[in-house]
This record gives sequence, C-alpha cells and structure tokens, in this order.
Amino acid sequence: MFDHAYGSYMKYAYPADELMPLSCRGRVRGLEPSRGDIDDSLGKFSLTLIDTLDTLVLLNRLEEFEEAVKKTLKDVRLDNDVVVSVFETNIRVLGGLLGAHVMADLLKQRGEKMHWYRDELLHMAKDLGYRLLPAFNTTSGLPYPRVNLRYGVLNPLSRTGTETDTCTACAGTMILEFAALSRLSGDSVFETYARKALDVLWEKRQRDSDLMGTVINIHNGAWVRRDSGVGAGIDSYYEYLMKAYILLGDNMYLERFNTHYSAIMKYISQPPLLLSVHMHNPTVNVRGWMDSLLAFFPGLQVLRGDLKPAIETHEMLYQVTKQHKFLPEAFTSEFRVHWGQHPLRPEFAESTYFLYKATGDPYYLKVGQSIVEKLNAHTRVPCGFAAVQDVRTGIHEDRMDSFFLAEMFKYLYLLFSEKSHLPFDIDDYIFTTEAHLLPVSLSMAEPSCEVNGTEDLFTYSCPSTQTLFPNNPTYAKTIRDNYKYLTGVGRDSHSSRIELPLHDTGMEPMEFLKSMGISFTPLTDMAAASIGSRMKLVAEVSQLPEEEVVPLIVQLISPPFLGRTVLTAGPAKFGMDLTKQEHGVKGSIVKSVPYTACAHIENALELQGHIVLALRGGCMFAAKARRLQEAGAIGVIFIDQREGSSSAETPLFQMVGDGEPTQDITVPLVFLFSREGAILTAALQEHCNVDVLLLPKERQLGRGMVSLSCKHQSWPVTHSYGATIRLVLQGEVAAEAEGERAGVTAPSHCTATSTGGDPQPFSQEQKGGISSPSQTPGLLLASACPRIMEYRQNTASKALTSSRVNRASSTCTKSHTGG
Repeated sequence: MFDHAYGSYMKYAYPADELMPLSCRGRVRGLEPSRGDIDDSLGKFSLTLIDTLDTLVLLNRLEEFEEAVKKTLKDVRLDNDVVVSVFETNIRVLGGLLGAHVMADLLKQRGEKMHWYRDELLHMAKDLGYRLLPAFNTTSGLPYPRVNLRYGVLNPLSRTGTETDTCTACAGTMILEFAALSRLSGDSVFETYARKALDVLWEKRQRDSDLMGTVINIHNGAWVRRDSGVGAGIDSYYEYLMKAYILLGDNMYLERFNTHYSAIMKYISQPPLLLSVHMHNPTVNVRGWMDSLLAFFPGLQVLRGDLKPAIETHEMLYQVTKQHKFLPEAFTSEFRVHWGQHPLRPEFAESTYFLYKATGDPYYLKVGQSIVEKLNAHTRVPCGFAAVQDVRTGIHEDRMDSFFLAEMFKYLYLLFSEKSHLPFDIDDYIFTTEAHLLPVSLSMAEPSCEVNGTEDLFTYSCPSTQTLFPNNPTYAKTIRDNYKYLTGVGRDSHSSRIELPLHDTGMEPMEFLKSMGISFTPLTDMAAASIGSRMKLVAEVSQLPEEEVVPLIVQLISPPFLGRTVLTAGPAKFGMDLTKQEHGVKGSIVKSVPYTACAHIENALELQGHIVLALRGGCMFAAKARRLQEAGAIGVIFIDQREGSSSAETPLFQMVGDGEPTQDITVPLVFLFSREGAILTAALQEHCNVDVLLLPKERQLGRGMVSLSCKHQSWPVTHSYGATIRLVLQGEVAAEAEGERAGVTAPSHCTATSTGGDPQPFSQEQKGGISSPSQTPGLLLASACPRIMEYRQNTASKALTSSRVNRASSTCTKSHTGG
C-alpha cells in the first residue's frame, strides 16, 4: 500500500506538493482551480516528499530515504513568494525536516547510511523557522495564521497580515517543532516565541471552567468563537501541552494539560461522545455533531493513563466506521452523516495503535485490519489513493493529502509490526501531531518525568503504556461490550436509513467552518443540485442568548411517598412545555431497555402509557425522545450518567435538540442529575409501582394549600381535579406503616385549617373516611386522622384513586409495605 501511494506521488506528481490521484498528476498551486484555505498548506516546496521522509526510515526503506533526502536538498526551495498556513507549514514541513534530520543523524551515527550528511536538513529547518517567525509579530504574541515565505507578514508585497483571528490549535501547536529546532540548532528564539503563544492562550482560558474557545483575536486576545471541544480548531493545543511535557520535561506543561483535561472530562466528555459546549456555560451543548479530528483523543487519553474513556470513545468511532465505511468529516450524535467527506484522515488509526500498545488486545489488530481493507477496497485507484467526497455515495475526490503518507502508514505499520523488527526503539521518540518523530532525549531535565509526590497516580507519571497497562485484553473487552451496538450495526433494527444532514434553511457561514480547520471542496453544479446546496448551523455560539432555566420537579405521589419526595429537574427546549400544563403530567415510571434508549426499544409494550426512565449518554436527547415516544411513552425522565452529579452542586441546564426539527416530539422531557436519579430508581426497585408528577417547581403540590392538622402533624391537601385525588404529605412524618407498627395513638380531635380561615372541627363521622368534593368543596381531607391514615388496600383504592395500586398492566408482584 505504501509503495503504491509513495510510488505514485514520485512518478506522477513530484516535485509538486501533492498528488492528484484521479488525474494522475501533481497539484501545483496556481495551476489548479483554487480550493480556498485548504491550498494554504501548499508552498511549492514538495510538501508530500518532505512529509514522508521519516516514514521511509520507519518502514526500513533506507536507500529510498537517502535518495529522497538528496532530492530534497537539490530541488526544494523555501523562499517562494507564496502565502502559506503557519500551522500547516510548521507541522508538515518544519516537522518533516526535523524528523528527517533526526533519522539521518541516527543512520549516520550507526554507520549504516548517510555518511555524507552534514546536518543539511537541520539548516533547511532553521531557514524555514526564520521564515515563520514574522507571524509572531503581534501585540499579543499569538501568531498570524498566514505568512509569506519570501516577504513575511507586514511587507506590502506579502499579501497577508490583515487577518485578526486564528484558531486555538493554530496558535498552540508550535511548541514541539519550535522547541526541537531551538534545542537542535542552539538558537532559543524559536522555543521562546512558541512558549509565549502558549502562555497567552493559558491566560485567556475561562477561569471558572478552565475551558478554551476555538477562535481567538490575535491582537487583543478576545475570544471570537466560544465553543469548546476537542476536535477541529482546538485538538492539537491539548495534544501539545501533554507532549511538550514528555519531550521537554517541564512540569508546567503537564500541570496545564491536567487542568484542561479535568475540565474536558467534566463538561465535554459524555461517554462515549465528546460534545462541544459553551466555554462560559459548559452545561449546554452547542452542537449536535462531532468532527472526525477528535478521533485522536483516545490516543491522547492513553498517554494520560485514562484508559476507560479512551476505549469507550474509540469503540464509538469504530461503530461509526462500520456503519459508513469511514469516519465522515462530521457526524451527529445519532451517528448519521453530517458532512460526508473523508480525506483519508489518520486519527482513528492513530488511536487504534495506541490502544493496542496499551492493552495488547488483538481486537485492535482486527480494527486495523478493517482500516486496511476499506482503504484498499474503497480508496485505492490506479495512481494512488483517493479521498472520498461523500461516504454515502463512495464518490472519489481528486486528492491525496500528504498526511496520508506521513501518518496513516506509520500508525498502521507500527500496529502490525513487532517492536524488535523496527529499525530503532520507537519508545525513544514522541510523535508530533503530524506523526513526525522527535527524540525525548531533547529534554533538558534528568530524568525527564519526575514523580512529585502527588496523590494522582498519573499526574506526574511517565506515560509509558508498557508500565501503566500490563497486557490485559479482557479489560478492554468489558468496556467495549457496552457499545457493541451503538449505531445499530450488527443487531436488528427497524430502519437502516441514513438521513442527509443538509437542509434548505439557510447558508452556513463558511468563515466559521474555515476558522475551525474544516476544509470544503466546491462541488460541481450537478453534484450540488443532487444533494442540496445549503447547510444549517446547529448553534451560533457567539449569539447564544442568556436564557432563564425554569426548574421543574419530579414529585413521587404514590404510596408510601405521597408527595413528600420532590426531585429538582431540568427542562428541555423541545417537547411538551410543562409550564403551560395546568396540572402537569402524571404517570407511572418504567425503565427503558436498553437503558440509554440509543437503539431499538426492546420493551416497547411495557412502556406504553408510562413515563420512561432513560440514561443520558450514547446519543442525543432528541434521538432518545423520538424512540421512546414512538414506543408509546407519555413522558421521559433522563438521568445523568455521571456519578455524583446533583442539582445542589451543578446548575440546571436546558436539554437541546440535535439540529433537526423537533416539532414531532410532543411528550414532556425532564432531566435529573445522578443523585436525584438514584432516588427515583431506588424507589422503583423497592416499590415497583411508582407514580410521579412532572410539573414546574413553582406548582409543587402542597405549597400554599389547605392543611389538615392532627395535633402537631400537618399534611397539605390539594384541590380535586375531576375524579383524581392527590394527597401530599409534608414535614417529618413517619411512614404510615411504620407508625402503625409502632403503635401510634390516634388523637381524638383533628382540625382542618385553610389559609385565612378558622379551624373547622371534624365530626366523629368524618374521622372514618374522606370527605367528598361535594361535602367539602375544594378540599380533599385525608382520611382517618384517628388512625393516622390507615393505608390498607381497600382504603387506598377509594381514597387514592390516582395511585392505581392494583395496576392490571403491572407484571410486578411485590407489594407495598402497609398498602
């Protein structure tokens, strides 16, 4: 495969920057139709050749490597009058030159090859570094996103320097290459500028959440895009903090990474999903889709030592590839295609390699095999490998990016190779974001990773997966099994239809997509007409209004709770508006199977006419709601999957849709944090038949109502709604059955007190039952004050009609204690 890809580039494209595999020729900037920002990676410097150099050594193509280095020194010029991306040129060209220099120096020291080499590649790298430095000439220290290789930024001939914004990853993904260049060349200026840019970003983090935005103003440091995730526009910023610690041995980088990582796991990680949130309001998801660049994150989590969420997210991504052959450039949390392109990205293969190295689980070899088979079956063409324009149609795109050779083949080769067969010890090197190899010996500290007495095992541990994770394939399997059928592939489902994500409801701002690093290739008129030409943005983050969240409640009203247990809940922006329902929505609760409600509902008959409990995570709230509504649910209570979360410690938020129209969802939806949810599920487990009432908190039953007083005990009573009787107990009142077992003596006299009224004594005849609405207008006086409300089944069936104790549809035989 590598020979076919590299050989095709050298035969049909060199010295051009990239191969056009369908046209069998090279892509030369200015000679081909412009593709917009995506062409900023092309600098007329034989990009693919430089990006591939250290791959040749890893694959033991030493003679080809030596020949390729000679071609680079002979043919490549770096003083071209071309405006290039600072980010792309740094990771691909500067990183490629540095990685190749390290390999050339290694081979020379061994006496195997490169006897003539005199650090020529390092000199080229230093030349390029100086050509990138003018980009840092800003008031903040954050670099311009583009630079002219000949004229810099501010020169009148530069044709750049007017930009005001850059992405977080663009500014924060310089430290590995620039620091390595400084330490290899002895010139500290490069590391100094790259570190300053990281310092500025760190200072601009959101202090409450420790999250970062996606796009920032390079002059004043103000955030332009405040969405925070781990994908496009921000991904390698986090990666480089962790890897800078590994490469350079400075604890400061690790401390910053750990701070951000805790925030990511608190707000963005919704296993197995990684959903972007608003950096200032991180409890709100701002998009219902994920981009394929986040596929690198499980590999980074392996380096961090956090294996469980890495396995979970990787398995989710694998399920998406099983459904669509490849990772689409973006896909929804329901795993439908959002943007169908697949430009042969390597991030999924990267995480697969790291997980296999960490676990030794042969399952990941099978995942790697599937990657190889799909590449050969669906992207291989006579002149190389072609990107996929749309994974739903399989149509090719005349494009083979340099990272395909730089990264994809490295990770696949390492995945299937024995360590002893490699030409050097791979553990002596750190991968850059472009998979170029830099030696960890560049660290100035001895040892490079110290243990500083922290209680967190992983905070200051060297990220050696060999030590952290002894091979234990069964461990990974137990985690993966929870996500086997996440997308429905492999199990029966009612429909395999994949909905197109494009809607004729407004043009998506292309500037937003470009700022996030997402590239688009204009379609032909015919292709555009076939799928629609407009797209919808799920959330315009910068214009999010500050909305008041109206708290809701889940009130348990059946015996033995009788309204005393009230759980604070969050609302949804779709579904039934409970604030407009005078009496709320009442029903008995049943758990969904599967509990996440992200696949076909297996207990649909049992759910009909009930309020359903479903666990958060796995897919979007809207997807769950649709499935459960179709199954016959009359309401849904979502329960947070994060252990220990509670409304007392976390602000309520409104559940949002998935970007699709949600008018079809008409049932009420509420959200409980895990502690409140645990109370509800425990009640269901103990009592089997549990009735709840969903309503706004301000309408909680028992507030401001007429109270029934029996000496020092008082129970609020409510108005009657038709034939339904709702009885609410309030205060520290012992359970009725416990009171009877304890031999409670009934008082001889009870009074009913209404707000603004005088006490009204009960007659002895009234003490044996409950007054009807006709007898006591507007009041339902709880029975039997002398018996402390004798909850026997015959009384409950009359006095508590709403609780439906003997529910004919129930299959549960467990009875309530005392009722």
